[in-house]
Amino acid sequence: MTRQKVAVLISGSGTNMAALLYASRAADCPYEIVLVAANDPEAKGLQLAEAEGVATFALSHKGMKRPEHDAAMDAAIRSHGAQWVALAGYMRILTPEFVGKWEGRMVNIHPSLLPKYTGLHTHDRAIEAGDSHGGVSVHLVTAELDDGPVLGQTPVAILPGDTADSLAARVLIAEHQLYSRCLADLVTRETRPEWLLGRVRERAMYMPEAEETTSHGMACFGIVKGKKFAYFSADHHGDGRVALLVKISGPEEQGMLIDKDEDRYFRPAYFGDGWIGIRLDLGDTDWEAIRDWLARSWRAVAPRKLTSLIDAADAF
Repeated sequence: MTRQKVAVLISGSGTNMAALLYASRAADCPYEIVLVAANDPEAKGLQLAEAEGVATFALSHKGMKRPEHDAAMDAAIRSHGAQWVALAGYMRILTPEFVGKWEGRMVNIHPSLLPKYTGLHTHDRAIEAGDSHGGVSVHLVTAELDDGPVLGQTPVAILPGDTADSLAARVLIAEHQLYSRCLADLVTRETRPEWLLGRVRERAMYMPEAEETTSHGMACFGIVKGKKFAYFSADHHGDGRVALLVKISGPEEQGMLIDKDEDRYFRPAYFGDGWIGIRLDLGDTDWEAIRDWLARSWRAVAPRKLTSLIDAADAF
């Protein structure tokens, strides 16, 4: 198993970082921590990371403009080969530029049941509101504070007489359990057939009059009462690949694509020279390119009345 490389950003004691780190020591964990970075050189979590043999990087944000500090952190993350970023008590608001560079690959943990109580003082606010439960959420990071898609949540009961501190202590236990599970799920989803099919479906069904059916044991997409323009192949005929099959111009283009990247492109069995297989399970799929492939393949089989409507819409 090839483990995904994760950088963890902290600002203090790094208890969630420690939970991620120790979870990564399990033989079946799909990620490894390759860097712990902090905006405070005195952050106690750095000492633990060093003692556990994990590379560290520290750069105080004091006296630095936010974009400059973010750029330095980004450079450190990339220099250690990290593919994912986990925020674990990182008390800095990140610039949209930094967030954009790690879109879909940066995750955070927040001590509330989002969308409730974004920001600070979450336990006080839950108690004051008379909620039956506080809790914790793990979510993807977007430019909007605590507003990214939620990957997982754990409710934690609020007991009579609870204070913010007593509730926080129990929520922290839940944090340590939830974060590693959500991170493990996130870093492996790009190779899971069900998730990949969902991504293909979103793009294929966007095309006019598209429909999804099943053919030869594969999910496929075609034009209603018309021809098929895409197939989703998951270990079809035991080939061990998860791939999108789309139409192309012919054998010359097929050969050119395979010569260009034989790990990604292949000649799909039983489909002939007019189709190309595109691997989706390599972990680095360009989904904008997949959208373009689907649109091109749809156009290859669509009747003129449909393509004319698309062309007219594009003209405006």
